[in-house]
Amino acid sequence: MTAAPIRYHDGIETLSPDENETIDRIIAAMTHESEITAERYGHAVRASHAKISGVAVGALEILPNLPPELAQGLFATPGTHSVIVRFAQGPGELLKDRVSTHRGMAIKVLGVEGDKLPGHEAPTQDFVFATGPVFPNPDAKGFLGSMKQLEAGTSAPEAVKVAVSRSARALDGVVKSMTGESSPLLDFFGHVPHHPLAEPYYSQAALRYGDHVAKLGAFPASPAQAALADAPLDTGREDGNVFRHAVLSYLAGSEAVFDIRVQLCLNLDEMPVEDASKRWDEAQSPYRTVARLVLPAQDALSEARRNYADDVLSFRPAHSLVAHRPLGSLMRARLKTYQALSRFRHARNRVPEVEPASIDDVPA
Repeated sequence: MTAAPIRYHDGIETLSPDENETIDRIIAAMTHESEITAERYGHAVRASHAKISGVAVGALEILPNLPPELAQGLFATPGTHSVIVRFAQGPGELLKDRVSTHRGMAIKVLGVEGDKLPGHEAPTQDFVFATGPVFPNPDAKGFLGSMKQLEAGTSAPEAVKVAVSRSARALDGVVKSMTGESSPLLDFFGHVPHHPLAEPYYSQAALRYGDHVAKLGAFPASPAQAALADAPLDTGREDGNVFRHAVLSYLAGSEAVFDIRVQLCLNLDEMPVEDASKRWDEAQSPYRTVARLVLPAQDALSEARRNYADDVLSFRPAHSLVAHRPLGSLMRARLKTYQALSRFRHARNRVPEVEPASIDDVPA
């Protein structure tokens, strides 16, 4: 008999006494990293996922006739929403793609009505995904340790980062051959260079899912994308933009489709909210499709669109319905950290942060 999904309640999270201090230290470390890169480039970039591979517009099609446990929050009502999707590399630097780390997929859903988290009044809902079903660190304190290492390494030569990425990827290959699974930490620093449109992306940490608790993911759903997954990309491309070239080349003539799937929490001991490094057993609770993300063929990175996505847009977990509030230590850190870093970036570049009112705001 399948267990019933855990019911969300306000006491489902457990805050550590020093959590706010830990988050302040994360913000300080990531702001310092941003200051270093802003001096390097003469322009502030994101402290993570800085380098765009593509920015696509499309539609989120919420499926009809979902069972009650899946028809929650944004996904409670069938229909179609316009979306903006940003694909990017993991580092908070504009590195050549010989440095192949984890990658991100950020989705901004437009036309979303309902109660929002404090400070967010626009009719939008953001989902921030990354490769890998879990985060390398369990909580904010663990992430602070990793962030201090990244902060220290920001000024290192790019050749060192290439070597670290290759070494992590090679070691992760050994781990995977022995255990059947990648090491989240090694994958974070040395992700296999697959086509960005051919692999899944995950929320990694938990979020409220209306009456329940869940993780979300985006899974490639077209035969053409499946065909791209057969072999890793060659990151030796001379201009260092192999992932960008791959995304733009594909979307120039083909549609990309992702299934948006939900993994419901069935047991808080085995599927914890406070430990983002713990993989939830997909045999017990499989990812189930609730919507389809459709990105038609387009120019996914004109100069005007790239400037808009880099300088104006912000993708944040805090841009959310109350019904999809991020949960757990890592997510609570993200809520504050993304806001602080966005303010730094927009102030440094003297560009206001503006949420789009419609898809027409996105340059062609």
